[in-house]
Amino acid sequence: MLPVRRLTAILAADVAGYSRLMGADEEGTHERLQAHLGELVNPKIAEHRGRVVKNTGDGFLAEFASVVDAVRCAVEVQRGMTERNAETAPEKCIEFRVGINLGDVIAEEHDIFGDGVNIAARLEGLAEPGGISVSRMVRDNVRDKLDYVFEDLGDQQVKNIARPVRVYRVRDRSVPAEQATTLPAQALPLSDKPSIAVLPFANLSGDPEQEFFADGITEDIITLLAGWRAFPVIARNSTFTYKGKSVDIKKIGEELGARYVVEGSVRKSGRRVRVTAQLIRADTGHHIIAERCDRDLTDLFELQDEIVTAIAGAIEPEILKFERERIADRPQRSEDAYQSYQRGTWHHYRNIEAQAYFQRALAIDAQYPQALAALTIAVLNAGFLGWAENAEASYTEAFELAQRAVTLDPRYPNAHFALGLVCMWTRRIGRAMSEFEEAIKLNPSHAAAHVQLGAMYTYTGRPEEAIAHAEKGVRLSPSDPRLFMWLPTLAGAHYQLQQYGEAVEFGRRSWSLNRNWPHGLRYVVAGLAQLGKIEEAQAALTELKLMDADLACSAGTLHRVFPDPAAVEHVLDGLRKAGMR
Repeated sequence: MLPVRRLTAILAADVAGYSRLMGADEEGTHERLQAHLGELVNPKIAEHRGRVVKNTGDGFLAEFASVVDAVRCAVEVQRGMTERNAETAPEKCIEFRVGINLGDVIAEEHDIFGDGVNIAARLEGLAEPGGISVSRMVRDNVRDKLDYVFEDLGDQQVKNIARPVRVYRVRDRSVPAEQATTLPAQALPLSDKPSIAVLPFANLSGDPEQEFFADGITEDIITLLAGWRAFPVIARNSTFTYKGKSVDIKKIGEELGARYVVEGSVRKSGRRVRVTAQLIRADTGHHIIAERCDRDLTDLFELQDEIVTAIAGAIEPEILKFERERIADRPQRSEDAYQSYQRGTWHHYRNIEAQAYFQRALAIDAQYPQALAALTIAVLNAGFLGWAENAEASYTEAFELAQRAVTLDPRYPNAHFALGLVCMWTRRIGRAMSEFEEAIKLNPSHAAAHVQLGAMYTYTGRPEEAIAHAEKGVRLSPSDPRLFMWLPTLAGAHYQLQQYGEAVEFGRRSWSLNRNWPHGLRYVVAGLAQLGKIEEAQAALTELKLMDADLACSAGTLHRVFPDPAAVEHVLDGLRKAGMR
């Protein structure tokens, strides 16, 4: 006979620090716990149409037919516990940690079993005393129905669960954020997959009114970094417990389980404001980057957005580069999806090796959007750079991979970026632009998406808008290792505007950064010829022909990306004037 299964909302709770409480006052702790259960917890569960499955000594397991009822019940229980603890000495306070999951369970008369229950128990272990942690399934089902804050804690690897679990902290809007209970008592272990903590930016202005500006900068950076979805970002409630305190970065890393820490300051003087930020590796104290933004005080919220985008944009490529190098420098001792993914990104320019690592990561975890998006780009590159035997087959495979990545995690910016790249090279113009726009919407600091959206504007006859987007992308990541790929976008836009001098300048900058990338050099040749500098153009053409002997690659690329034949002819005209045959 098959077991009885059902989909249910599982609520797991236990008492934080129960052993300590029992050790200090066994009878008193037991009496207070039973009073809380009988007078608050059990009535609330019944009120919200749930049932207590079992008591566990220091906690309980309950289930609800409605996940909305489960979350609402948990919030009201925690609110009630805050009120009941108000007159109790801190060392005697009983605080519940609550985890909620929505999952399929095996049901027996007096118990329920299965991964759905196990995940709820692990979520409870990740919750703070007085806090509530929920899975992505729970958050997705209730976020539009309940007016609570769901703070993204990122993917967490939990015991006996194969895949990382996406965790969200629930915050009751009726409880001020600064009063929320936050840190677990014990230090958290560093997982191999890194997490990042953004400490409250210090207000050095001597002006208490600037405190909200410093806090706003911090909160917005947390939100933007969380939007990458590349690794967990420690939530605001945990990091803000360090506000106004002298900090030891290594200790903070241990307490929060964070490999990287961002700290900074805000200083206002007259109508000028200076914001500084440092990205630090917590375990060594090594400063990876330091950024400084000096701005005039105009529209405060617009200024805040500008500064936050600049800082987050500078952090992203550096931390990802640091991770790639950290993983690549050590031998691979285990089959780990994250390590394989990072090794693949380190081998980005060795296309076959990169694909092999991404495929290995997906063999370990088929539901890994980062590896899917990275594999998409590697397969696409093999097609348009001529490394694949059948370019069209590569484009078809890349399109299928990108669609899978977007379906797997619709809020992962790089999945949309990868799909945009494929659509750009396969003449799906409208789809390409919308995918780049979605990547930017999800991560406003996505420098590459800004640049590629700029390229699409050039291809569709709007070069002025192209320049604005590409320049923003370059500003966001001025030291990016992909800069040599981005500068030809600016060269092409200026060329289409007949601003040949600027086209030559950006093309030369690209060429100086990577002598194996001909796309900028193409605009150097054509631009110089249009300016009448034929000898210089011919010298550059000689260099271009070393990589593209009959310029068939250049012509083929132009025809593929420009829908307007006149735009293609404009570039080819310059190349012919330089002596192209």
